[in-house]
Amino acid sequence: MEPLVAAIDQGTSSTRFLVFNAKTAELICHHQVEINQSFPKEGWVEEDPREIMQSVYECMERTCEKLCQLNISISNIKAVGVTNQRETTLVWDKETGEPLYNAIVWLDLRTQSTVERLINKAPGRNKNHLKHKTGLPISTYFSAVKLRWLLDNVDEIQEAMLDGRAMFGTVDSWIIWCLTGGRNGGVHCTDVSNASRTMLFNIHSMDWDPELCRYFDVPMEILPKVRSSSEIYGSMKSGSLAGVPISGCLGDQSAALVGQMCFKEGQAKNTYGTGCFLLRNTGTKPVMSEHGLLTTVAYKMGKDEPACYALEGSVAIAGAVVRWLKDNMGIVQSSSEIEKLAAAAGSSYGCYFVPAFSGLYAPYWEPSARGIICGLTQFTNRNHLAFAALEAVCFQTREILDAMNQDSGVPLTQLQVDGGMTSNRLLMQLQADILCMPVVRPTMSETTALGAAMAAGAAEGVQVWTLSPDQLPHVTSEKYEPQINSDESEFRFGRWKKAVQKAMNWETTESCCNGNDHQQ
Repeated sequence: MEPLVAAIDQGTSSTRFLVFNAKTAELICHHQVEINQSFPKEGWVEEDPREIMQSVYECMERTCEKLCQLNISISNIKAVGVTNQRETTLVWDKETGEPLYNAIVWLDLRTQSTVERLINKAPGRNKNHLKHKTGLPISTYFSAVKLRWLLDNVDEIQEAMLDGRAMFGTVDSWIIWCLTGGRNGGVHCTDVSNASRTMLFNIHSMDWDPELCRYFDVPMEILPKVRSSSEIYGSMKSGSLAGVPISGCLGDQSAALVGQMCFKEGQAKNTYGTGCFLLRNTGTKPVMSEHGLLTTVAYKMGKDEPACYALEGSVAIAGAVVRWLKDNMGIVQSSSEIEKLAAAAGSSYGCYFVPAFSGLYAPYWEPSARGIICGLTQFTNRNHLAFAALEAVCFQTREILDAMNQDSGVPLTQLQVDGGMTSNRLLMQLQADILCMPVVRPTMSETTALGAAMAAGAAEGVQVWTLSPDQLPHVTSEKYEPQINSDESEFRFGRWKKAVQKAMNWETTESCCNGNDHQQ
């Protein structure tokens, strides 16, 4: 039997465990468990770290059972990679192994006043004050401000800090620490791609930055050790896979870049998950954006390998808009139903939906924006709304692509896509139409998990997967060509931008901070 490599893919809305053939990159089997999000107050988004770990264990055991049913021995699994929702912030107690608070999810907005305070103390009130070191604007999105909020507001965390019991990590660190033994010798580490999203990491020196830690007043001893994306961190301590090395770690968007085989400078991919994330490989030099994009560490494939960087455009709400139409509005019963409704309408008939539920991310970085639906008439029905929601995902991607083309000076000629929403054929066609360029979707859409498996399988000491360009597996894909004329596309995009302007500057901090008085 060929060697197998597994990946834990811990996303915002679900956890998956997937097993791949290391020679063909074929997906052998997998299991998925949904994750509950809680919204304790307006703009707050939390997840239970215990539930996250429970889902990881459940997915691993179920997948191992499925392998046995296929008469495949789990001893063929040579390594496990981890990929995760980025920026989501956890603090736990290293003595009890218990989380000290819920995980604060990346799109949580409770830190808006913290962010404003930090920006006000920056020279010239410049939100890009730390960008030369971090590649990031000061925003609610990144881990350091979430950690600052936890240190300021949670007594248990303050006490654990004083006693030297507190450990900080993003989701990858929490998973690896738990799987490698937890309070009994668990490995406290992260990789460069995740570290580069905290605002505490210097993307040039490739390490935690004392000056940044002072700026956010974060003690460096609670931070995990930064490692490359592909090396053995430790091994599984329990369960069916005890003894198997954990040897790959990448934030989900970096993992998708690797899984799409975008190893060459200039190659790009867009992932449609809870949010939408477009990354373009810029090689071994960080490129600073003039147009609202982030500069991030894409991957570092081994201790002695150079780090590669990416320009990234982040959209907070993509798949989450479908979940909102389903859970909050009851307009659709299932995620797959939105395609049918939108197809029945065939157009939004002038209705535009800007889903700025968590403010606007790239290229605006405007936390005060809020969601808006405009252009409604008596003719508008739920089908048009479904269509407008899908269009919103495509327009947001178009804004990022435009910014990316301006920053790099070399326009992209086609877009590689992946993620859960890409199974929606109408969405893919719409995306090609709105970008006026072909959209290419691999037949196997689990590229995020594939990237983590590739990093794990290629690690020194495992080496069952080769990442040399001539030996990368051939991936089958389908191509969507634009079908509308560009004038029509430009007109609709212009209308969308007008709607975005109407969504801006909606919320002021006063009403955010005092809770519920404006909701009664």
